[in-house]
Amino acid sequence: MNPTLLDRPRSASTPHPLDWLTLTAGFEAACLLRCVTTPTTIRRQRGTPVHPPERVEFNREDAAQRLHRLLHQLDVPVTHERSVGGLRRRYELHRLTVAPAHQARYAAMLDASWRRGRGELIGAPVRGASGARRVGRTRLAAAAWRAALLAGGRHIRRHILGIRVTDRDLAAILVRSAALLDTPAILRPGTGCYLVSVPHGPARERIMQATELGPPHPELIAV
Repeated sequence: MNPTLLDRPRSASTPHPLDWLTLTAGFEAACLLRCVTTPTTIRRQRGTPVHPPERVEFNREDAAQRLHRLLHQLDVPVTHERSVGGLRRRYELHRLTVAPAHQARYAAMLDASWRRGRGELIGAPVRGASGARRVGRTRLAAAAWRAALLAGGRHIRRHILGIRVTDRDLAAILVRSAALLDTPAILRPGTGCYLVSVPHGPARERIMQATELGPPHPELIAV
């Protein structure tokens, strides 16, 4: 199996890859966006980034704040606006906007993070992978589930914790990520969405513990 870009020897002309902290932040941000935006069905030329929306809206403040924090970590300036609507039933809408001047870097960063993160999670483990890489893949798995829990459509029953997403790639990543977190997950296609669920009990607890935010692991500070 060919090594991924993170472990591949580089020539002087090859751009330096994302370090694990930046990769994890960018990948989680990309997952958050895929939870609330319609996946593109337009074919694109290989190597051309899919431009994320200039403006994205969340109906949960914690999801908006998380994306705001991740973009700040990635040095992407973003504004956060809050509006309240409704008459009998009040609701909040949180709108994050990236200025046009920063769109190119924003798009390139999230596209690279998504592609490399997806490759790490969907690809088979590399024999002899470093400790930093093994920890990094676990961090990416937790980031995917954290994004889905914050911004996906929750489907909670007495016997399962489920997430509804419209993006097929994200659904597959959640299943693979659950396996990396030692948790069985089931994928069921629905009407216009995919339901990814894990059973209540120890499996659910492992997912919730893995997605709690804590200090970065020392092995992830450098590639």
